[in-house]
Amino acid sequence: MSDIRAALTDLLLTPGLPLAEAVDRHFAPDYRQRTDGEWADRAAFTEHIAHVRGLVASGRIEVHEELRDGSRYADRHTVHLVKRDGAEVSVEVYVFADLAEDGRFRRIEETTLMLAGGEADRNIGSARS
Repeated sequence: MSDIRAALTDLLLTPGLPLAEAVDRHFAPDYRQRTDGEWADRAAFTEHIAHVRGLVASGRIEVHEELRDGSRYADRHTVHLVKRDGAEVSVEVYVFADLAEDGRFRRIEETTLMLAGGEADRNIGSARS
């Protein structure tokens, strides 16, 4: 069963893990995500993660609250990243999600709040190359 910390660690902080494998591990084939009002299908989400992977040197995921009720999942977490250029970015994220029967994420709706970072990082939660 997936959770945000495991998913984001595999996606962003485990560069030796192929992106396709990380996505398959945590996200159902029909996955959709809405970040700050913008919808993305699984292909667009994967494109976004590939872009962010190229920016990130290191980081950590801090989960503040996490709730699970059957196939429903919610959490509040902060993503702390150090970019390859040395800049630091911190984003607080509020998540509401549905899980597939196999425990992978089927749908995530999230809103983000930038805590630290430059103006260019403001859309890091949905940026694509």
